Amino acid sequence: MSVNSKIGKGLYIGHPFAITINPESIIGENCNIHKGVTIGQENRGKKKGTPSIGNEVWIGINSTIVGNVRIGNDVLISANSFVNFDVPDHSIVIGNPGKIIPKENATKDYINNKYNDTCK
Repeated sequence: MSVNSKIGKGLYIGHPFAITINPESIIGENCNIHKGVTIGQENRGKKKGTPSIGNEVWIGINSTIVGNVRIGNDVLISANSFVNFDVPDHSIVIGNPGKIIPKENATKDYINNKYNDTCK
């Protein structure tokens, strides 16, 4: 993770080991990232670029998100998932290859260290 990374308020890193975040990636507010996660760049093809991750996203252990993809708000990416596609708001992603399951309040009771305006 670079000092130049664009990261929103309320970032929580659980077990901060072996986490790789490309400095061009964008991470929204109240995101949780767990050990072994890679948020990386795709160097060629239609998805060339880096991920943009929305607000209230929970990324499980050993998950990988690569390429110019948008991860929506209120998204839970389960452990060991591989994501190289856009994920809509209010979804769960499971597996490798990742499968999207629509779910309202997908991250309810999962987000740690949640920032809100009263945390000033």
